[in-house]
Amino acid sequence: MNTRSPIEIRALRYLAQREYSRRELAQKLSALSDSGATEKLAEVLDKLEQQGFLSERRMVEQVARTRRSRFGSQRIVHELKTKGIDGHLIDGILPALKETELEAALTIWRKKYDHPPETREERGKQIRFMMNRGFSMETIQQVLSQADEESI
Repeated sequence: MNTRSPIEIRALRYLAQREYSRRELAQKLSALSDSGATEKLAEVLDKLEQQGFLSERRMVEQVARTRRSRFGSQRIVHELKTKGIDGHLIDGILPALKETELEAALTIWRKKYDHPPETREERGKQIRFMMNRGFSMETIQQVLSQADEESI
């Protein structure tokens, strides 16, 4: 009979809701367990990775897919880094993010603004909005120039 520990059961419940990075899940579980369970926690996380329940690659793909419609690649990369994702996994998803960067930026800009900026203040406001969404200045310039061309 295969019995699971309470930590493993709780981890599986979390993973059933969404993908987690190893560091995120460890933080979440360590906050709920007693302080002496760090070795047990590491064993549980190793076991979950071996069984395929915990996958940072899947987590990276999910974050990139769900955040793409609202954020630029810089913001997505920052979020992945704060979740404790290894650099090689981030480097693996970066080309796909860069490939769709302009398209995503245009979609987000059109959803927020229906016309190109008419004044310097309005232009600054639109640039700051797009920068806060995680788009590079180069991409923002392309979006604004394309919007100017469309309005002519």
